[in-house]
Amino acid sequence: MQIKNYRDFWAGILFMAFGLAFVLYARDYSMGTAAKMGPAYFPTMLGGLLVVLGGVITLLGLGRSDKPVTVDPTGWREIGLILLAVIAFGIALPTMGIIVAIALLIWIASPASHEFKVRDTLIATIVLMALSYFVFVKGLELQFPFLPKFLDR
Repeated sequence: MQIKNYRDFWAGILFMAFGLAFVLYARDYSMGTAAKMGPAYFPTMLGGLLVVLGGVITLLGLGRSDKPVTVDPTGWREIGLILLAVIAFGIALPTMGIIVAIALLIWIASPASHEFKVRDTLIATIVLMALSYFVFVKGLELQFPFLPKFLDR
C-alpha cells in the first residue's frame, strides 16, 4: 500500500507515538475508577484516544493517489519564531508578569503567519491579555505576577 497523503500519514504516526507515551508513562500511577479517578486515569484515557485518532488519520493517509506526491518545504522561519515566542514567554513570565509575557508571545509568534496584520495582532493581544487576567489571575487565582515586578507593589 502506498502513502497518498504524507502529512496525514505522519501526523497519525505522531499522534499514536504521543498517545502511547502517555499510556506508558501513566502506568507508574494508580488508575482509580471513573467515579474516583486516580492520577493515571486522565493521561491513560487521553493517550488511548490519541492512539485511536492517530490510527484513523494514518489509515486515511494510506491508499493509491492519482496525483503526484508533492512535499512542501519545511517552514524553518515559522518554526523558529514560534519556538522563540514560547521561550520568551517562559523567561518573561516570572519577572515581567503575565501581561508582558503574553504580549511578547503574541508579537514574536504572529509574523510566523502568512496572514499577519498589525491590527489583528493588536486586537488578539488585548483580548488574550483580558482573558488571561480573568481566567488565570481572578478565576483560578494562580500565583504568578500580573504586572512586572518593578511596577507591582
